[in-house]
Amino acid sequence: MTSQAQTARKRRRSLSSRLFTWLTSMNLAIALLSILAIASVIGTVLQQNQPFNDYLIEFGPFWYEVFMTLKLNDVYSAGWFVLILLFLLASTSACLTRNTPGFLRDIKSFKLNAQEKSLRAFAHSRQYESDLPAATIVERTQGLFQQLGYKARVKERDGETLVAARKGGMNRIGYVLTHLGMVVILVGGLIDSKMYLKALNMVGVVEVETRDLPVSQVPQESHLPPGSLAGFRGSVNIPEGKWGDVAFIGLKDGYVVQNLPFKIEVEDFFVEFYDTGMPKSFNSNLKLTDKDTGEVIEETIRVNHPLKYQGYNIFQSSFGDGGTELEFNAWQLFGDAGTKQALEGKVNQERTFEFNGEKYTLEFRDFSLFNVNPTEGPDGNTENTNFGPSVTFRVRDAAGQAIEYENYFQPVDFDGTRYFLSGVTPEVGAQQQFLFIPADRNGSLDTFMAFYATLKDSDEITRIAADLVAQTPQGGQGGAAQSAAARSIADMVETFVEQGFSALGEQVDRQLAERDMPPEMADQARESSFRVVQSVLMRAYMETLQAQGIEEFTDQDAEFFENALDVVTVIPNYGSPIFVAPTGFNHIQSTGLEITRAPGMFWVYLGSLMLTLGIFMLFYIHYRRLWVLIKPAGVNDDGDSAHHRVVVAGTDARKNIDFDQAFAQFSDELQRQTESNEHKNPPSDPDKPGRPE
Repeated sequence: MTSQAQTARKRRRSLSSRLFTWLTSMNLAIALLSILAIASVIGTVLQQNQPFNDYLIEFGPFWYEVFMTLKLNDVYSAGWFVLILLFLLASTSACLTRNTPGFLRDIKSFKLNAQEKSLRAFAHSRQYESDLPAATIVERTQGLFQQLGYKARVKERDGETLVAARKGGMNRIGYVLTHLGMVVILVGGLIDSKMYLKALNMVGVVEVETRDLPVSQVPQESHLPPGSLAGFRGSVNIPEGKWGDVAFIGLKDGYVVQNLPFKIEVEDFFVEFYDTGMPKSFNSNLKLTDKDTGEVIEETIRVNHPLKYQGYNIFQSSFGDGGTELEFNAWQLFGDAGTKQALEGKVNQERTFEFNGEKYTLEFRDFSLFNVNPTEGPDGNTENTNFGPSVTFRVRDAAGQAIEYENYFQPVDFDGTRYFLSGVTPEVGAQQQFLFIPADRNGSLDTFMAFYATLKDSDEITRIAADLVAQTPQGGQGGAAQSAAARSIADMVETFVEQGFSALGEQVDRQLAERDMPPEMADQARESSFRVVQSVLMRAYMETLQAQGIEEFTDQDAEFFENALDVVTVIPNYGSPIFVAPTGFNHIQSTGLEITRAPGMFWVYLGSLMLTLGIFMLFYIHYRRLWVLIKPAGVNDDGDSAHHRVVVAGTDARKNIDFDQAFAQFSDELQRQTESNEHKNPPSDPDKPGRPE
């Protein structure tokens, strides 16, 4: 039984020994540091803690899944990253535990037990003879050591004397500081990590909320009281004129709410711009009120200039819309085309309305006051142009399908022609495309919408076609033939408006194929059909202008007509039954604040200082040892030692050419001071005694 117990203890000791050896191995340290370096590069190159849709749009579905699985969107809080930190902490601590006692003993010891055989075996070693008394040799040796900055000790034993010296013991302290600095840095990083929060979640103390809810509706299980976390990094968006007293901390696929011991009120948010119109600085005027003491602090923060209060840092991290109030016209594109409703809405809210019994839902997503884009100037050079304010929204149908649009408030000039822009993103990740609607003489949409309404009115188009047919010699007699011709022309116009020019060409080709006409006559008839459609479109446009009181037709009107036809052909692909034309706004902004509490930062800074000092000591302080052994080599007539053999040896913790030179200079000088003339050997002859072996 005793033998089995001893065997079990040996196995346990063997297992613990192997584990300790593995933790202190250089291979493990290099592997862990390499993985951390790669993770740090990813965390630096890849923007962290961005909305999930941003990653999906930028990298696509496949890499999105990879990033989310590996938590590369939040590398420094990923479980595997924290686990690597823990392993590195354990490995470094084990190395420190194993080596520090030996290093401390080493820098205190003078190695006074060194034997002649071991000294002669050193890479840096030489010997010579001297007829000076041993006391004189020791005295001169100590003086030379003191001159070179060595600490020395003397030991006499068995008729011989050993002088041992050392210097640069701080080199060993450098090793300790280097490893201890890494330990302190890792501990500081772990203090500020989400490790404790994840542990609370694992044991069920804190629940992760995944729904997009107002703070007041978030369950209490997802709230953390002030001071419950030593360190955290959260964010909150606060509109102008509003206040908040919480920070949202991302965890897993949701968030938890960290309650703060103070209230933050955003009195104003403003942006400073360069002359080019590009943003220069984002600023927030904050009013902070302590809940316990009532202390009030007012300060303006901007990027990289946070408000600091009781260990909390409040950074200006982003900005967005805080519920801008909007005015817009909703133009109907199908059904009763050309009619409009003047409506109101707010960003981050939905607006539901009806057109001819049809229900429409608009989801206003964002508002941008400035849209600076590169354009080609009159001289052909690229310049930045402000397109003015825009609003981003979604049009959602009854089936839940939605298309995102970005419409601009004012027309934008392109090569002398002004257009109302509407950006269309048909699906997530798709490239944004633009609809260009020409502005009329008054810079409005009225003329185009009136013209489009006329084209969508089949009775009106049939009437215009009948009038044109009546003006021809064949149609002047009226009757069924005239009506049929007018109806045929109206059908072609309708095809053009509903399906575009290519569909019109296919329709004309089918009609001509049914008549079985010769190729020459078919080409003429095809061209004639297009001219007739063009004439109907032009007559409809002219009547639209006359209805607006415009009698004189100018080149500008002709250009507007051509641009309007280009728009008409693509409206069927626009994807929305209405066109939202924003007309006015009351801009309300919100500031995005990042609120951090990082007590581990002090330890990270302290560890960094220790690491820097330790590396400096390791590289620039040389830990060196020298020994001088003095042994009797002969006896005089009085029975005293007349000659002595002097063995000089030395070692450096790091092999380098500097110590080669330093040892040669020391041994040469010692030999010069202590060797008798008749025993001196030329130091330049490496084959004779007195040179390093």
